[in-house]
Amino acid sequence: MDGSPRVVIVGAGIVGLATGYALLSRRPGLRVRIVEKETQVGRHQSTHNSGVLHAGLYYAPGSLKARLAVSGLQRMVAFCRDHAIPHEICGKLVVAVDEEQRLRLASLLERGRRNGLRGLRWLTSDEAREIEPHVRCVAAVHVPEEGITDFGAVCLTLADRLRARGAEFSLGHAVTRARRRGPRWEVVTPAAVHEADVLVNCAGLHADTVAALAGVRPPCRIVPFRGEYFRLRQDRESLVRNLIYPVPDPTFPFLGVHFTRQIGGGIEAGPNAVLALAREGYTRTTLHPRELREALLYPGLWRFLRRHPRASWTELRRSLSRRLFCASLQRLVPEVVEADLVPGGAGVRAQAMRPTGELVEDFLLLTRPGAIHVLNAPSPAATASLAIGEEIAAGIEGMLAA
Repeated sequence: MDGSPRVVIVGAGIVGLATGYALLSRRPGLRVRIVEKETQVGRHQSTHNSGVLHAGLYYAPGSLKARLAVSGLQRMVAFCRDHAIPHEICGKLVVAVDEEQRLRLASLLERGRRNGLRGLRWLTSDEAREIEPHVRCVAAVHVPEEGITDFGAVCLTLADRLRARGAEFSLGHAVTRARRRGPRWEVVTPAAVHEADVLVNCAGLHADTVAALAGVRPPCRIVPFRGEYFRLRQDRESLVRNLIYPVPDPTFPFLGVHFTRQIGGGIEAGPNAVLALAREGYTRTTLHPRELREALLYPGLWRFLRRHPRASWTELRRSLSRRLFCASLQRLVPEVVEADLVPGGAGVRAQAMRPTGELVEDFLLLTRPGAIHVLNAPSPAATASLAIGEEIAAGIEGMLAA
């Protein structure tokens, strides 16, 4: 053990944990330390999400998202099964509510087939209502491989398996500096200095900050978008059986509000996508002045808003109005009324944005000497995490062999 190379992973979210798990599966006895500013694993994106196992329908063929979501889903389902983690492959409907959306849905179906999804079916409105009796649409695509799980339980299980394999955790320790000393790294926290042959940055909402601490000028900036949820009242949960999604708006790079059955029970409705006032801004009033100032001074944000003025304004209004939020949901399930909605939780998407105002659409893994920085890993990163971990682990093995 003492002579083994050391790997320090910054971030104990699901991607960081999956990376450590993949490393120790490939290289038993490797010295791995996971450094995390929170006192528990999986505190942010990993558990503030809808719990959906994404099959890879939306992503550009050949992209990392497409490849790793498809293989990651298979790995995640097997992991959940092997470790008795609650999960269910329940399928989902993507529904077109007008003729324009029908054309986009046909393209989405073709994309899913190119990505290797199995069992995709084009449905008429009557066939869609056999699956979801309360849905309204002109056509739908059934995605049978999609499902739901408890990603919090996945994180805890990964952490347990890592400890059993000898990994060490430094929880509650924020990284303040990462510097090269010859061929090695010194990863500095207020409590200790950790030496490493390889540094892996899986810091999620703070990935660009950690990259900068390590001397990298990131090609993008993390801009936090809060996604807010409602839940259906218990006596109205029968309106939705499983998962109902809209056809994505091609003019706005988010999926739109949808319905999701939770593995622990209940139906979530959402999320929207509004600029958060802090990187961990889970409420409208959570404000971090420095982080907000950095976002407002970033040229990419203003260019993004100029690209998407109408959609951005719509998202903000919907965040402030239950009536407008309900109206969006009624396009999918007309019987939903405002009184059916009770406040739910919220998540913050760590979305990388380029200075041009374009969102980074794909996963972004930036390799530097002795380091790998995961600079963009929003949805479907939870589903794909085990496959992302394998991808990073293979890169680390190459570095250690060099």
